[in-house]
Amino acid sequence: MAGARAAAAAASAGSSASSGNQPPQELGLGELLEEFSRTQYRAKDGSGTGGSKVERIEKRCLELFGRDYCFSVIPNTNGDICGHYPRHIVFLEYESSEKEKDTFESTVQVSKLQDLIHRSKMARCRGRFVCPVILFKGKHICRSATLAGWGELYGRSGYNYFFSGGADDAWADVEDVTEEDCALRGYDIKLLRYLSVKYICDLMVENKKVKFGMNVTSSEKVDKAQRYADFTLLSIPYPGCEFFKEYKDRDYMAEGLIFNWKQDYVDAPLSIPDFLTHSLNIDWSQYQCWDLVQQTQNYLKLLLSLVNSDDDSGLLVHCISGWDRTPLFISLLRLSLWADGLIHTSLKPTEILYLTVAYDWFLFGHMLVDRLSKGEEIFFFCFNFLKHITSEEFSALKTQRRKSLPARDGGFTLEDICMLRRKDRGSTTSLGSDFSLVMESSPGATGSFTYEAVELVPAGAPTQAAWRKSHSSSPQSVLWNRPQPSEDRLPSQQGLAEARSSSSSSSNHSDNFFRMGSSPLEVPKPRLAALSDRETRLQEVRSAFLAAYSSTVGLRAVAPSPSGAIGGLLEQFARGVGLRSISSNAL
Repeated sequence: MAGARAAAAAASAGSSASSGNQPPQELGLGELLEEFSRTQYRAKDGSGTGGSKVERIEKRCLELFGRDYCFSVIPNTNGDICGHYPRHIVFLEYESSEKEKDTFESTVQVSKLQDLIHRSKMARCRGRFVCPVILFKGKHICRSATLAGWGELYGRSGYNYFFSGGADDAWADVEDVTEEDCALRGYDIKLLRYLSVKYICDLMVENKKVKFGMNVTSSEKVDKAQRYADFTLLSIPYPGCEFFKEYKDRDYMAEGLIFNWKQDYVDAPLSIPDFLTHSLNIDWSQYQCWDLVQQTQNYLKLLLSLVNSDDDSGLLVHCISGWDRTPLFISLLRLSLWADGLIHTSLKPTEILYLTVAYDWFLFGHMLVDRLSKGEEIFFFCFNFLKHITSEEFSALKTQRRKSLPARDGGFTLEDICMLRRKDRGSTTSLGSDFSLVMESSPGATGSFTYEAVELVPAGAPTQAAWRKSHSSSPQSVLWNRPQPSEDRLPSQQGLAEARSSSSSSSNHSDNFFRMGSSPLEVPKPRLAALSDRETRLQEVRSAFLAAYSSTVGLRAVAPSPSGAIGGLLEQFARGVGLRSISSNAL
């Protein structure tokens, strides 16, 4: 534990080693996927093996985190805390420059935090405790499993008792546990408060997971003692990994694929506090009619709105075990915020892809081998889905731009117009109410939330203060290579044409003219340079993934279908490895 901070500093300085020392050979994405598809990660397998693939993957993740952040490491040697969590659990503290890394002073007492984790882990399924994985605007985005049910609590404690030689303290954590008063959940709540978490997003389609007639897991939303009442609970049911067998059987087509909400075990309705839904313009009552694309898009918009709110509250996302649906949304959040230039600002597309595959999926125990054998390709869906979130409506910058736009007398820049979808623009000759979307402001989350004192150095306030002090990137900083109009007025005809090609690049248009009033304007053919930074970045990530996945794991064969979807997907792979040219509408 004493060496945790030193390990973090060493990882951060890994890329600046002296020229006389040869850095260890980096493991490429293809090799990572090969290892991932061969075995499930177990923390105890990575220790004491020197240059093993697993250890190289772990070191690579620490180096990539260290590019942009100062962080401490919570040791999980041999899986002592959790068998399917990373051996080096990264606790991001604040964004930093290279100079600041030399004077890094931790804002957290790792030993005390580790003690709280040890005390709280039994409260969650499989011991997968609340763990921070993303730092955005000084607040933690966390992941975990759901709450353990009484069957699992007593079952696991009994297992620990017998295999600890019958030691009396094996039952210490649960000897006073009742359904109404659980000390373990008290520690879980302390950990949540220590991480300044306010929002808890539960992806389970059940209230409780039942096996062999026993409630093996529970969830915050059905805690009888309402211990989690001070948190803002969101029940956003999302299909489990089994549903993605249907995705694979439909030739990897998510459009039109709708979950069967009438199944007996599905008893958790969607429930979101009203004050969180007003700014999203989504009819949540229709969630059971959404296909997989719409549902994933809308849930991601919700999560982005929570982390982008004006308050200092963190977010927890979990499903049942926290290794299928949970990494799906954690990975999408990480990639979406990165594409906006808001986190991991120095990482290239191939580097952020490596980090999220290795850390969010592999090192947190996703069972890719098992899922592939069953055709449950939720992992592939995550990265193939990036094509559906390239538009500005998924951008965290969108809200920030709205808030910072100065008041103007009816004039709009090219960037303003690019922010709007074509259908939202209305007539270009009459800038009416549709354009008020530019000036809208998403209301921040409201409501009361009380924090109980925790006997640790509070991570929330110092972390947020450090972020504000050291944060060097701004919403404008990611626009460095985007051409800006020289005047604050309506763009030229050429500008309108380019705006059209940028905002509608995800749709096919056979017409060659965009009409302004009654005058036809010739529109140049879409080209890659007309794409937004966000779209270009996400396309590069997706292309790199498709190329690596096709050459290592590959698609599982399915029966030919009239849709020819497999042919189309293989064509995408060909583009990914550079065998086809990529147009602005490709991928």
